[in-house]
Amino acid sequence: MASRLADWFPDREFFMRSQGQVRFIKISSGMQKAVAALVVAALLGWAISMVVMAWSQYQAQADRASLLQREAKVATSEERFDEYASDIGKVTSDLAARQDFLEAATSAVLPEDAAMAKEGETVTDSSTEAGETVSKVSALIPEARNLAEIEARQLVLVERLTRYADRRAARAANAIRSLGLDPKAMQNAPDRSAMGGPLQQLSSGSGSKLDPRFERLGASMDRMAALERGLEGIPQFLPASANLISSGFGYRRDPFNGGGAMHSGLDFKGPIGAPIHAAAKGKVTHVGWKSGYGKTVEITHGNGMLTRYAHMSKFNAALGQQVAAGDIIGAIGSTGRSTGPHLHFEVRINDRAVNPRPFLEKAPHVLEEARAAAPRQPIRQTVR
Repeated sequence: MASRLADWFPDREFFMRSQGQVRFIKISSGMQKAVAALVVAALLGWAISMVVMAWSQYQAQADRASLLQREAKVATSEERFDEYASDIGKVTSDLAARQDFLEAATSAVLPEDAAMAKEGETVTDSSTEAGETVSKVSALIPEARNLAEIEARQLVLVERLTRYADRRAARAANAIRSLGLDPKAMQNAPDRSAMGGPLQQLSSGSGSKLDPRFERLGASMDRMAALERGLEGIPQFLPASANLISSGFGYRRDPFNGGGAMHSGLDFKGPIGAPIHAAAKGKVTHVGWKSGYGKTVEITHGNGMLTRYAHMSKFNAALGQQVAAGDIIGAIGSTGRSTGPHLHFEVRINDRAVNPRPFLEKAPHVLEEARAAAPRQPIRQTVR
């Protein structure tokens, strides 16, 4: 580096001629370097000062823009507050109209006794508490009295809905229990396989905390829906004519080798091509050949329950199809290990074969009673 500087700034001599005389002026390398350093320092100082001035100007403009933006937000908030304050009467009127609609819509569904708690029920009764709240609000904030009254009506409606959901769930649980099944296994498995959407929580305060009465309603709705969905998945429709059962469930003499063997279903004798019906609502999870069963359809009904239809001659169902009880899913045949045209029908719970006969005999009557107690238009799940 030193050698390069020496090349840039060598000692220099200048000849000057004046009035016939010649003079020599010598500028040393060190002097040249000192002058160059001063020039560079001056230029650098000027550049730094220009950058500082530009940054100061930019910062001042940014601060001014931020201030204007904050002032705009404050002005907008004040305008909105004025609008809400001047329109609180209309807001209250709209909410009251909505509440009237909700109460009228649910009155066609809820029985009259849903307003009163029965022995053994644990749903709260907030009527006294709500009345006290309305009185306190009226005394402290008179203009909010109507809003407090609407909230009190909402809580009464929520508690009525909760009582009704609990009673429907209890009826469904008793029906399931009468068929020899455990209702707890069904209520603990809510169906969330096809749900979604933005989070919209229900809250009654600034802390976004959901009122426990709404939480209780959500839990009751979930339990009711799970149990009633479980009822729909219980075999309830004869897959073929009951008058043509040719072999029952349990141990029997094997028709091929004559030895004792377990028969894990019911055999329905019938002509080739006779329709086969789905025994319950569910999803088709197998369509095809199965060793020993021949052409087979399997329907999954949830809660570990599955029905199997074997020895078919043809299929009327597709893999993944949703079917209802009574839908035609195929036709009787004699495929697989079969001595003649018939339907082999199985009910399996957690892959264990159980006797289908009690379900097919009892379920239609049990379900008819359970459905008779429910409205034609069931309550939909509205709280999460």
